[in-house]
Amino acid sequence: MEKVKIGIVGCGNISSIYLKNCSQRFEILEVAACADLLPERAQASAREFNIPKACSVDELLNDPEIKIVVNLTIPKAHAEVCLAALEAGKNVYVEKPLAITREEGKKILELAKSKGLLVGAAPDTFMGAGLQTCRKLIDDGWIGEPIAATAFMTCHGHESWHPDPEFYYQIGGGPMFDMGPYYLTALISLIGPVKRVTGSARITFPERTITSQPKYGTRIKVETPTHIAGVIDFENGAVGTIITSFDVWSANLPWIEIYGSEGSLSVPDPNTFGGRVRVRRKDADEWTEIPLSHGYADNSRGLGVADMAYALLSGRPHRANGEMAYHVLDIMHGFLEASERGTHYKLSSSCKRPAPLPLGLRDGLLDE
Repeated sequence: MEKVKIGIVGCGNISSIYLKNCSQRFEILEVAACADLLPERAQASAREFNIPKACSVDELLNDPEIKIVVNLTIPKAHAEVCLAALEAGKNVYVEKPLAITREEGKKILELAKSKGLLVGAAPDTFMGAGLQTCRKLIDDGWIGEPIAATAFMTCHGHESWHPDPEFYYQIGGGPMFDMGPYYLTALISLIGPVKRVTGSARITFPERTITSQPKYGTRIKVETPTHIAGVIDFENGAVGTIITSFDVWSANLPWIEIYGSEGSLSVPDPNTFGGRVRVRRKDADEWTEIPLSHGYADNSRGLGVADMAYALLSGRPHRANGEMAYHVLDIMHGFLEASERGTHYKLSSSCKRPAPLPLGLRDGLLDE
């Protein structure tokens, strides 16, 4: 199999699973280099995962053999690194969100288009066994026409466990920009794109105190809403509701449920690749758990990078693409703007529902 060489920029917490899967699991990928602002962190990653080269970001971008740059930097650096990679002639795959602002997101997509390059973006969890099973059930008509959906992500924030939680409470953070991409991407993959949203948002606690190490006792000023409730009008007529919150101590809520004309579907945690899938059809007395129809039920981050590599070689569309990531970014800003203005926000963007994965794939492959 022809391999596609990739370079990984950003060797923080999330990089380990990408480095492991991209170097050891997906047969189409070859990790040629990794880079980080802290050279020792890149060197440690290279040693751990047997990556040939740990280098500076500039060196990685100037390597002519690298075809895809995987951007795992913090959100506020996403646009800068993506644009630099594209200017260097590299295709780019970026962790969520695509960018902080719509303007940055547009620049990324426009530059890629002008240069004939691909943009991919996390999350790729919708390509895992759990959500692909849900996709097949919907496509096969198990719940009839989807008419409504609910999605809930509630917790009390990250300052009790994360070593550097400040950015979660800055502009571009908060529960919607941190976790919303998982839920919105899942909903788009299952139901389709969105035409209009509205929402209400608030900052409940203007200041947070870190209780994790090493910054125990440090106070954080909260700059972005930490409880957001949104209403979603999908292009196909379905109506969704979503809550993302860092203000809830405890709750008994599903992750995602899809309600159809013939039954209901219980969707697993969209921040995972597997999970329980349950259906209750209109005449049933109870919920039925459905066996997973697809592979990639474990932590398969990097799946979107591999899918993009196949697309690069074959010319087919890739699933975790920049257009969908921009649509998600547009939706998230729409919730906040609708709350500020007391209006609905009509989406200026759209995207295609990504293609389902084939059945029966051998692990490590996406096309056979």
